[in-house]
Amino acid sequence: SQYSAVDTNPLSVYIMQPIWNKIIKIVPLWIAPNLLTFSGFVMILVNYFLISFYDWDYTASGTSPGRVPAWVWLFSAFTTFCAYALDSIDGKHARRTQSSTPLGELFDHGLDSWATSIFVLSFFSVCSRDNGKTGVSVYTMYIYLSIVLFNFMCSHWEKYNTGVLFLPWGYDISQVVLIAAYLLTGALGVEVWQKPFLFGYYITDALVILLIGFSLFLSFPQTLYNIHRAHLKKTLKNDSLYEGLLPLVSPLLLFVLLTVWVVLSPGNILAKQPRLFLWMVGVAFSNVICKVIICQMSSTRPERFHWFLFPLALVVYAAISGLLGWTEEAVLAVLTALVTAAHVHFGVCVGRQLSEHLNIYIFSLKKRVQE
Repeated sequence: SQYSAVDTNPLSVYIMQPIWNKIIKIVPLWIAPNLLTFSGFVMILVNYFLISFYDWDYTASGTSPGRVPAWVWLFSAFTTFCAYALDSIDGKHARRTQSSTPLGELFDHGLDSWATSIFVLSFFSVCSRDNGKTGVSVYTMYIYLSIVLFNFMCSHWEKYNTGVLFLPWGYDISQVVLIAAYLLTGALGVEVWQKPFLFGYYITDALVILLIGFSLFLSFPQTLYNIHRAHLKKTLKNDSLYEGLLPLVSPLLLFVLLTVWVVLSPGNILAKQPRLFLWMVGVAFSNVICKVIICQMSSTRPERFHWFLFPLALVVYAAISGLLGWTEEAVLAVLTALVTAAHVHFGVCVGRQLSEHLNIYIFSLKKRVQE
């Protein structure tokens, strides 16, 4: 299927695109677009692990404000900008080197589906978790992450139904806000987030309200409107409502199971291991979405139940019924490691299959020699 994306965001069209068009000119023509995509993702990962090292349990900013050195926040701003730039120019670079392929599209969106949660998890270190005075509760973090992922899912569910990816406005805005937030934190320290700045509200409150507002009142209605318009124009990919809603079944069940675990966990798993739990949420979600993206690209039907729902349901049942007892955290750690390994394995396998099928290399513009 021919790739088509529509971007109507004024910030993107009038400010960011001209910047990307300048940056792209310095990228050598021999560099493969996927290498740009992957480099951006690696930078996000490096940044995430660096912040995790200084602030494993999300308390550093609240209880010991100087524990994360200022250079880490400045490095975060730098890596976020680089990842944002690389993610924005990879498609342009593919067109200028005439190397646009379905593999590149899948690579780009697949890594984005994972990066989305990592951006959010890194940012939580800025706000810090609730310590009675400042910060956000781990439950707010979980809801916040779920909303961001729901947004990401919507744009791909919409593409599954309409064949067109309407780039969500929230993307460019969130990247610019993230970079500004890191620069501000690096320059002024985390204390800047811990003083009320307007009517007794904190900046973090404003960001949460903005995020929820953007999602529920801008992105989601836009998605429904675009699908409705395609329905009126008779350009919908799927005739039946069942087929159209099928990709939503697994993500919604995933969310339900995770939420049941969070709410009913006897050991209060989210409060004990917020970083592990939220990472697992992001990876599991990314795997579900990657399968939807593949179905949408290959015009195949998504499976009704994603494989991860079964082991997860078992673990959740064992946890909330008290069967796991004190091993709940250890089981979470094992589950997280398994899902992460499975996701990486899945990505590598799909990448290899596609590169063989399309007769191209993933990270090089050289053509494969026909066997």
